Amino acid sequence: MNSNYYAILMAGGVGSRFWPVSTAEFPKQFHDMLGTGETLIQKTFSRLTKIVPPENIFILTNEEYNDLVLEQLPEVAQRQVVTEPVMRNTAPCILYASLKIQKENPDAVMVVAPSDHWIEDEDAFIDNLKQSFEACSDSNILMTLGIKPTFPNTGYGYIQYDKGVEGIKKVAQFKEKPNYETAKQFLKEGNYVWNAGIFIWSVTAIIEAFSKFQKEMTALFKKGSVVYNTEQENDFIAENYKLADNISIDYAILEKAENVYVLRAIFDWNDLGTWGSLYDKLDKTDGGNAVVNSRVLAEDASGNMIRTTTDKIVVIDGLNDYIIVDKEEILLIYPKKKEQDIKQVLKKVKDTYGEKYG
Repeated sequence: MNSNYYAILMAGGVGSRFWPVSTAEFPKQFHDMLGTGETLIQKTFSRLTKIVPPENIFILTNEEYNDLVLEQLPEVAQRQVVTEPVMRNTAPCILYASLKIQKENPDAVMVVAPSDHWIEDEDAFIDNLKQSFEACSDSNILMTLGIKPTFPNTGYGYIQYDKGVEGIKKVAQFKEKPNYETAKQFLKEGNYVWNAGIFIWSVTAIIEAFSKFQKEMTALFKKGSVVYNTEQENDFIAENYKLADNISIDYAILEKAENVYVLRAIFDWNDLGTWGSLYDKLDKTDGGNAVVNSRVLAEDASGNMIRTTTDKIVVIDGLNDYIIVDKEEILLIYPKKKEQDIKQVLKKVKDTYGEKYG
């Protein structure tokens, strides 16, 4: 296994659209959402160890989740858990982790990957990653994996690439989440892929890009170079991290840089962002319901996403296309077509009954 290969596993999000299972105290990446016996972060870590040495996988998370990470990934050392004292979007934490990795290994090539995505063909994922690592080892480029669209999805950002090139293609531009008509046009044109938020680059290339496009942020974090990977690092971060701009890696770097390339992935992918996306990926009962941890008796009921505590019996009649989630003090019965509103529902619950329910 190549000792220059590294990974940054993004595990700081709250996943509020998966409420009431996912909460600020215990987010979705630490849950077994698929009912496989492994949590999402465990599954992602295991997948990455097929190409990256386990000791080279760094987990980026909020400091509140430090102990959860160590509990769920017992093979991980404290040095591999990179914590944010405050949330500042993806650019600052990626720069911070990159500077730490550069100090440890200036020849490092890394993948930045979310901890909560579903990938079916892991061998195909590893093949794509290997091709990307090799390209980034040889050239000063920033790469992303794009997913071939299967329908005009309005919930993902898109990447347009230059036509007529096989393999790794130059990115023409990044596109925000489109409306339905625009998404249909993207599919018709044929040179658009979904932005999966999986990035690959050498540590040299990404820090060079930050130095060019985010001068203030780079200067801020480079002040800590002498203390990175030492006992003084936490004090420096506690004092300075909050001063960084709240900005995503897409806005900060990728939409500005000229050397961005995309490889169209050959694996099936789902960002597992909502209960509906989880429903799509789970096996269904004969009645067309997706069930996790439950024993279900259903009459005239289909298209439902049902999740409870272990082995609870659920009896439903005449209910179609609903999310039914039972968790301790909370029972959610909500139309699947309104799943994007669950964030607002969560806010109402917290405003009415208290923060402890979120």
